Amino acid sequence: MPDMGRDWDVVVVGLGAIGSAAAHWAAARPGVRVLGLEQFEFDHPNGASQDHSRIIRLSYHRRDYVRLARRAYACWAEVEAASGERIVTKTGGIDLFPAGGTVDPADTIGSLAAEGIAFERLDAAETMRRWPQWRLADDTSVIYQADSGVADPSRGNAAHRALAVANGATLLDRTPVVAIGEDHGEYTVTTADGTVHRTGRVVLATDAWTNDILATLGHRLPLMVTREQVTYFACPDPAAFAPHRFPIWIWMDEPTFYGLPTYGEAGPKAAQHVGGDECTPQTRTFEVNAAAHARVLGFLERHLPGAVGPDIVTKTCIYTLTPERDFVVDRLPDHPGVVLALGSGHGFKFASVLGRILVELALDAATPSAGEIEAFRVDRPTLIEARPAANVRI
Repeated sequence: MPDMGRDWDVVVVGLGAIGSAAAHWAAARPGVRVLGLEQFEFDHPNGASQDHSRIIRLSYHRRDYVRLARRAYACWAEVEAASGERIVTKTGGIDLFPAGGTVDPADTIGSLAAEGIAFERLDAAETMRRWPQWRLADDTSVIYQADSGVADPSRGNAAHRALAVANGATLLDRTPVVAIGEDHGEYTVTTADGTVHRTGRVVLATDAWTNDILATLGHRLPLMVTREQVTYFACPDPAAFAPHRFPIWIWMDEPTFYGLPTYGEAGPKAAQHVGGDECTPQTRTFEVNAAAHARVLGFLERHLPGAVGPDIVTKTCIYTLTPERDFVVDRLPDHPGVVLALGSGHGFKFASVLGRILVELALDAATPSAGEIEAFRVDRPTLIEARPAANVRI
């Protein structure tokens, strides 16, 4: 039952992808009073989750990610049914492994097989027969998984927020949070205008601004923020890259490139994963990184020449990365009423399930996904070591 000495049962700080999801799943609980606070306007371009399209897939190199992705699909399906919005478009997906590259396909094959996920192993010739847009060396190996596709952030974020409001949540944009305090298990959330909200649970989904908020609770995480970009290309035949004709794809090597079919703009989309420069939320710009753009263009000219054309638009965003690129999904050990999540540059596909898990941790002190998030603890070695090892696997 709600504690009437509090203003709210749950306060969600940050209403991007994960925070909007948390607001929805919390408000869906009968009688739970939910406040969501966003420092910018809704759907702002300053963070990581505003665009037409993101990749969604089951093909991961670890079984915990595969299982979590399976629940992510189920959560998105529930949101689609409740909102009437189509958020996920299945296109199929291919992971491409060049011979001598830095990524071994055996890990992905093993995790998919162990979790009972259907997939196909293709050689270069079969890949180019199915999708003649590709130009591949003969010794390229490929994994195809039919459930991969496009997840739409603009629709998904809006659907989560609309459902939250329909269930009684109060969502405020242009309302920065400047401090979180605790007194014997009760929390205060103070906004920039001096308003103090009393609550029993706080959900932090603040991405690049996480350490600013954690500092008010005496915490800091070893995070790196980078400015990334994606480009939509006005290729000669955008219909050749339509979702029913062309799959999402990831080039599994270093550097890693990825792309999506024609969706949301009049041409396909491509980018380098973690190809940007380190920055802060205050110093990032929205200018095109010419060197990063040239790397993507060079890759397409070699392997997907039909996708090349003038830029339709290049969009920038920021990644907030843990050292090993794994998520953070946990409660703060010394502030158990505060739960937080970080998507580490590849989280949108999981946004709905991560928001749901945060609500489960906050209100139930347990989650059905406990096994899947065990590696995402806030006190794991890479987040407390002085010199944590880095890893770029996605």
